[in-house]
Order: sequence, then C-alpha cells, then structure tokens
Amino acid sequence: MAMPEYEHDAEPVPPEAEPEAIRACLTGQMLAAFDSEWAVVLKEANQTHSLAGVREMLGSWRLMAYTELKRPGSYARMMATVERTLATGKAPAGSISGEEMMARIQARLAG
Repeated sequence: MAMPEYEHDAEPVPPEAEPEAIRACLTGQMLAAFDSEWAVVLKEANQTHSLAGVREMLGSWRLMAYTELKRPGSYARMMATVERTLATGKAPAGSISGEEMMARIQARLAG
C-alpha cells in the first residue's frame, strides 16, 4: 500500500475584507485593537452616512491580518518597537528620517 503524499502547509491567503474574516485571523492585542477601531468607524459611518472609513479600515486590517498569518507575532514585535521608541525617544537602529524616505520614494518614482 502506497503512503499518501505529504502535503506541505499551504501559503496563507489574505482574509476577505469582511470583519468576521479579519477577526478570525487575530488574537489578543490585535483583536482588541481591531474591535476598538471598528467601534469608532461604525460610529463615524452612522454619523456621516458614509462607509468610506469602514472600507479603509477593513483594507488596512486585512493587510495586517495577512501579515500576521504569514509572520506570526509581527504585530507584537511592531508594537514593542513603537513602545521602545516612545520610551527612549530614539529611532530603532537602521531607521531613516521621513525626509530620507520621501527622497527614496521620489527617486524610485522618477525611474
């Protein structure tokens, strides 16, 4: 009897841009942050009668959820870097200034 072929773990796919799908990818600190932001954008949508903020928020969180699926713990590492930077007032090693980032973007766009 032949052994079934081993199936490697499939590459994660981005969740749908729906709150349920995104929330299913999140845990702990990320889930709390999503829920907090979700409440704010829903309140804003109710006041403005526009879903633009909801769509933008879901798009951003879809990317963060996908990144977390591909590299678990990436959100926690990012938040630790933010907290360390705020506490010390020093940018992480290898960081560049906003001006340098804009110059690099302009150079890349120029060809």
